[in-house]
Amino acid sequence: MRLKHWLLGHPLASAQAPAERLSKPIALAVFSSDALSSVAYATEEILLVLVLAGTLAIKATIWVSLAIVLLLAIVTASYRQIILAYPGGGGAYTVSKANLGVKWSLAAAAALLIDYVLTVAVSVAAGIAAITSAVPALLEHRVALGLAAIAILTYGNLRGVRESGRLFAAPTYFFIACLGLLIIMGLGRLALGGAEPAAPVPEPPGVEGLTLFLLLRAFSGGCTAMTGVEVISNGVAAFRKPSPENASITMLWMAAILGSLFLGISTLAYGFGVLPSAKETLISQIGRLVFGEGVLYYLLQAGTMLILILAANSSFAGFPRLASLLAQDSYLPRQMAELGDRLVFSNGIVLLGTFAAVLLALFEGDTHALIPLYAVGVFLSFTLSQAGMVSYWRDAWRYSKPAGARKALAINLAGCVATGVAMIVIAVTKFVHGAWAVIVLIPLLMMMFRTIRRHYTLSEWELSLQQYSRPAVPKRAVYVMPIGGVNRAVVYALDYVLDNVGSPNLRAVYVDTDPVQTAEVKAQWEKWGRGVPLDVLPSPFRSVMVPLLNHIEKIRQENLGAWVTVVLPEVIPGKWWHTFLHNQRALLLKGAVLFKYNTLVLDVPYHLD
Repeated sequence: MRLKHWLLGHPLASAQAPAERLSKPIALAVFSSDALSSVAYATEEILLVLVLAGTLAIKATIWVSLAIVLLLAIVTASYRQIILAYPGGGGAYTVSKANLGVKWSLAAAAALLIDYVLTVAVSVAAGIAAITSAVPALLEHRVALGLAAIAILTYGNLRGVRESGRLFAAPTYFFIACLGLLIIMGLGRLALGGAEPAAPVPEPPGVEGLTLFLLLRAFSGGCTAMTGVEVISNGVAAFRKPSPENASITMLWMAAILGSLFLGISTLAYGFGVLPSAKETLISQIGRLVFGEGVLYYLLQAGTMLILILAANSSFAGFPRLASLLAQDSYLPRQMAELGDRLVFSNGIVLLGTFAAVLLALFEGDTHALIPLYAVGVFLSFTLSQAGMVSYWRDAWRYSKPAGARKALAINLAGCVATGVAMIVIAVTKFVHGAWAVIVLIPLLMMMFRTIRRHYTLSEWELSLQQYSRPAVPKRAVYVMPIGGVNRAVVYALDYVLDNVGSPNLRAVYVDTDPVQTAEVKAQWEKWGRGVPLDVLPSPFRSVMVPLLNHIEKIRQENLGAWVTVVLPEVIPGKWWHTFLHNQRALLLKGAVLFKYNTLVLDVPYHLD
């Protein structure tokens, strides 16, 4: 505990929770870093598809980007209504559960949990790619660098919401400033005609025609710019009061900044004629053209790396909160709903960090290998949340006719249709590139949720007192005390049982592995055993545990319906490291006996000075 407090800080009292809530500027950095960071690779994902039709197809970049910005505006308007209607947070899960039913709410929750894990892996991989673009020598170490970044993020979030907000706010605003300066200077050079085009590259072969399907693929790639938009709706409770209003305003800020930066980068990429490269990111290429290779370029790369890595922080804010809601409803282990010492959901934070690290290592830190898995889940949650709000406003209009219900219904209906179409496009165009794995994983997670819920339901039924009555005649108790010799610890346990439990039906048991030692134990037991019988078990193969467990099982079978109590004299060393100098038979025996019906363990510790 001392080590934990040294690393993470001293525990915070529950009464300090309101002080840990976030102001709008800090919350923008905490909850929006994922969405804002996607500007660094969303345009590149569009170009990677369009370039298949040759350089003439690059003109479509602006139109595809405008379509995505329009979709962003619709989703933002819809989610602001969710925040105001469900101020407790929970986003798609809460809305779906209230309006569409449990099945759809679990689908939304599964999709979001998967997307949060992918967000961490993709963001960190892209951040490391930004730094390896500037320093190519680090490319071979990208997996190790990525794992280190995830560890730092996990540590920062375990220290608490407010501390992590302060830690991550500066890099977020630094990135916005760097990218804003890049766009302003780049647009200025394009407007004044002083822009130098990118270095000539080989003409793309144009292996495909500029078909509608190709445009839809480009659209689905660029939709990664919208991942993370929903995080604010999941974390409304983290905002200072009035929480819903502050969260709604913050979401509007985020959408405005995201749309401006994304459209600006797409315009610069088209204006300068920049094409995707396997060795250098799109942002890096544009930065070299606008800033040259001076200080501003390296500041841009540093800012991009930081925001991409810290983009994962949005998931560290959203995943644990969503997991806690699922745990409260008994769909995840209930430990996930417990606040840690620092008033954060520590179990969820550690779980997210672990899953993301495994995913990053499996895909060797390759951003383009991870991105096809991305966005399917988040657009499913978008669609379900909008469908839930359509049902919400329809019922409100039907029964109470509140002011503005028709307008709200129209906004959410438009959002549902738009995100539903986008989800289908993403699922179809990315299916063979890896999206199939997410589509398969969502129902598997839903099955897991239901299995966990069933376990809790059955456990509560078995533990209920409603249909329970105490037996008229108390169960008989049988006591057995395994000993490894006769010493103070054994005599101490023997005296405790005989003097405090009454006159139990007690027998001691010893395993014979050495005839000479066994004879000595028998002699000592005659002197110190207070008349308690000693059973000696033969062990031709020198095993101790197996004969003991067989003997306990035999006693249990001979006394069906009785309590079989195993008395364990256990030596507790004075220092923790002394534990490794003693055998752990007592611990092993406790673990083995734990799952035997009507069998108890009475552990009598003897503490050494």
